[in-house]
Amino acid sequence: MALIVVSNREPYAPRSRDDGGLDWVPSIGGLTAALDPALQHTGGTWIAWGEAHPDVREVQLPQDNPRYRLQRLRLSEAEVRDFYHGFSNRALWPMSHYFIERTRYDVVAWQTYVTVNRRFAEAAVAAYRNGDTIWVHDYQLALVPRMIREMLPDAPIGFFWHIPWPSTEVFRTLPWDRELLDGMLGADLIGMHTTDYVRYFQAACRRALDADTDEGVVHWQGRTSRVVARPIGIEVDVFEDLASRPDVEDEADRIRRTLQTLILLGVDRLDYTKGIPERLEAFDAYLDRHPDARGRITLIQIAVPSREQVDSYRQLRARVEGLVGRINGKHTHSGWSPIQYIYRGVSREELVAHYRAADVMLVTPLRDGLNLVAKEFTACSRDGALILSRFAGAADEMKEAVQVNPYSPGGLAEALQMALNMPLEEKKARLQRLRSRLHASDLRTWAEDFVKEIADQ
Repeated sequence: MALIVVSNREPYAPRSRDDGGLDWVPSIGGLTAALDPALQHTGGTWIAWGEAHPDVREVQLPQDNPRYRLQRLRLSEAEVRDFYHGFSNRALWPMSHYFIERTRYDVVAWQTYVTVNRRFAEAAVAAYRNGDTIWVHDYQLALVPRMIREMLPDAPIGFFWHIPWPSTEVFRTLPWDRELLDGMLGADLIGMHTTDYVRYFQAACRRALDADTDEGVVHWQGRTSRVVARPIGIEVDVFEDLASRPDVEDEADRIRRTLQTLILLGVDRLDYTKGIPERLEAFDAYLDRHPDARGRITLIQIAVPSREQVDSYRQLRARVEGLVGRINGKHTHSGWSPIQYIYRGVSREELVAHYRAADVMLVTPLRDGLNLVAKEFTACSRDGALILSRFAGAADEMKEAVQVNPYSPGGLAEALQMALNMPLEEKKARLQRLRSRLHASDLRTWAEDFVKEIADQ
């Protein structure tokens, strides 16, 4: 049995060499870390958008020991604009995160979304051989399961929706709600991160399609799809080993010595769902309430660039940088600045060093499908405290975190005071319970178990 993975993003990205050749470098992210080992084990095909060097249509991976095939689809500029930046990220992304005011429901973008989804589906069907398992990923490709099902009625098909699934009233704002649900219900097994998302999805199927639902299943057009909550994990051992490496420990010590204060840490893509402005305003409120904290605490905010060609993201960057400047201008004294702002991508080693150095981790999205940063910090920290938004999918699994409402600056400031004053033994005990749960549901287990569930349907 081989595995066919279908995703918008490819697992390895091409990097030009001086001799004109290409090196294929693993992409950073949970999907690559989870499914690359699975494909190396089973063999098969990964189908994805070839964003860079699109003339390379196929490559065997990994480069030094090929075990499976990466098939790269080339998208035109118009398709990238309308399928990816348009419908995926200006309609489905904001709608799913409850930002209705940011949605743009454009019929041309929808039509292009349908066209591109069909291209992915046709590529999967061409790669399929009897006995293979097909696993389609995420909101960019929600129509693909039904399209494959129409061409391969008996193929085992799984689908995983990696972002939040919204409440029914929010989902109903999508003009193509029936089409999207029907597309996903082409899969035998549909995975989401939380039981709430599963519940909302089933409610949408009842409301929009008049489908029958039972516990964890949807009956639609003579077929049954199982819908399950399977939160993704992380490579726990990898992060633990990296955090204990001498060079990473040395970098963490350097960060502490440089600042000589308690350290708060935020690590986010610069996206409006992540709650960075709200976090900065809460920190400002905390310093107003606790003037004795000035000079004794520093917030390091790492903001990784994201979708810089989109106006709303450029506006968000300007807002965040304006807040950083205002808060630093208001509170800075005697060589101390309250916020250290880093706007760039960081290596995994640098990221883990910051996790290791932090006294308090702030993971406060306004809405998040899961949030792996909270899990990564838990795996890396010795004795830090985790503050976690109740609107992150990970909150269901991470009850020992200090959970907050990110829309309440005062409540977040109070949680910060609680985390900073938490006794050392309590912090360690909370981390230990959180880490035990991480080990029980790590990334490889998540991938292997889901593939098995698809095949067993």
